[in-house]
Amino acid sequence: MIETGEILQTMRMIQEENFDIRTITMGINLLDCADPDAECCGQRVYDKICRLAARLVPVGEEIERELGIPIVNKRISVTPVSMICQGDPRPIARWLDRAALEMGVNFLGGYSALMQKGATAADERLLSSIPEVLAETERLCSSVNVASTRAGINMDAVRRMGEIVRETAELTCERDGLGCAKLVVFANAVEDNPFMAGAFCGAGEPECAVNVGVSGPGVVKTALEAVRGAPFDVVAETVKRTAFKITRVGQLVAREAAQRLSVRFGIVDLSLAPTPARGDSVAHILTEMGVEMAGAPGTTAALALLNDAVKKGGVMASNHVGGLSGAFIPVSEDIGMIEAAQAGALTLEKLEAMTCVCSVGLDMIAIPGDTSAATIAGIIADEAAIGVVNNKTTAVRIIPAIGKKAGDTVEFGGLLGHAPVIPVNQFKCDDFIARGGRIPAPLHALRN
Repeated sequence: MIETGEILQTMRMIQEENFDIRTITMGINLLDCADPDAECCGQRVYDKICRLAARLVPVGEEIERELGIPIVNKRISVTPVSMICQGDPRPIARWLDRAALEMGVNFLGGYSALMQKGATAADERLLSSIPEVLAETERLCSSVNVASTRAGINMDAVRRMGEIVRETAELTCERDGLGCAKLVVFANAVEDNPFMAGAFCGAGEPECAVNVGVSGPGVVKTALEAVRGAPFDVVAETVKRTAFKITRVGQLVAREAAQRLSVRFGIVDLSLAPTPARGDSVAHILTEMGVEMAGAPGTTAALALLNDAVKKGGVMASNHVGGLSGAFIPVSEDIGMIEAAQAGALTLEKLEAMTCVCSVGLDMIAIPGDTSAATIAGIIADEAAIGVVNNKTTAVRIIPAIGKKAGDTVEFGGLLGHAPVIPVNQFKCDDFIARGGRIPAPLHALRN
């Protein structure tokens, strides 16, 4: 049993080190809402979300007050819309956005499609609608899974997503491509991820469940300051112990939320998800380990140690650690990453190398506005290959900054932050992307 007294040990972390529960995300299964009429389907979706999530925000606020633990976001994830849509998905998108607004959550994820092996007619309709939907809605997030270790890489979907990312950026150019900040392209997407913009409620999930995302980069950095200069064995042990403590808090909050909402407790996702606030940076953890700036030689090794130690500490603290769990490296959302990119220490290629050992992938990276759809697809394909070959989740959330060039800055505000526009390799991959088809699964996928 988790004792409330354990929370008292975390008060310093909350007050001085930016520790928080980053999100409580309610996953809702919408398979029973399918209807041939899109408006009827949307109405049924809206009604179910409003019925199950009516108390999500009030309960989160109650727990914050009683335990003194900041819960930054309350969110909803739903069944991938392409699985319930039998016609035009745009009316469903509008109903989803309306439900998010009325429930008071900051984001709702699940305007999604799973296309790792091929596309249904519903998938194709949803993909075509993504740019318009993300331009017109406020809180709806979209994701598409284009690859998996078991299926390989669907290069037709990769090519299409390059076009969609580009079109989304153009439709939201007056907001620095904000629509692309709500769009993720996955390989090996997980079904219980509570973090946006890639959250959705997978087909194997319960009817309704609460998943909690915990974050604490500042806590880890402070812990490492006490062992400055010590061998890496000590560094790893320190991170593990710190991850254990903050995961225990997440476990308590998740169980409390599930009990009060009368739904199942899903998972705790222990991910070091940064914010633009100083003192809440994953990049600064890496510099505390000894690299001058994120991106310097040794950065990937430091990130590998961090990611592994976080997971080892987390699994000892909860029976149900899931989601992505590890370290995130979103450029625009991490002050240390922003500074490293501005200084030229972080390049797109170095970020790609770092994604081999972190929790997700190329995240919240602004690229020049004249980057072609084919080049964007090539970036997606490279990242998907890392995920497929290494049997891990990878993702791409990049923002073509229309009208801007390398060295300029995009501004999103809030948790999404700001970022310098990073140069992209100017050599083309158009012929490679034009081939289409499917890159076969690696040999180690045949494990039965």
